Amino acid sequence: MKTSSIGALLVSLVLVAGCAGGGAYAPVNSDKHNLETGAKFVLMDSGAQRSVTAAALQEKVLEDGRLEVAAVLRNRESRRIQVQVQCVFKDAQGIATGDETPWQDLILTENGMETFRAAAMNTQAKGYTVRVRQAR
Repeated sequence: MKTSSIGALLVSLVLVAGCAGGGAYAPVNSDKHNLETGAKFVLMDSGAQRSVTAAALQEKVLEDGRLEVAAVLRNRESRRIQVQVQCVFKDAQGIATGDETPWQDLILTENGMETFRAAAMNTQAKGYTVRVRQAR
């Protein structure tokens, strides 16, 4: 009798221990690589991070209600570089609306600045993220 009680107790403990580890898991490093959801300007690779900065960001609402963005990009190096720029438009909650510009090539002269402009295709856009990467 004692042996069957101990065996039943062990089986119960194994079942309870097995169930304790199941279920949903919390995300790991969910804020570590999450800059793009809140930032208005992001650099997509280490080369762009080393070479480019945003000297100014401006936004305005056009007469028809669409959002227009202007980003003044500065070359931090003393050599000519080529980058690609894109704007992703977002709604009031920061969710991408599906309205994004195609990647555009931009040549920055030595220590020079160039302005990138983009306008949303519809009036849903309330926010944006300008993305910059090295030209491929």
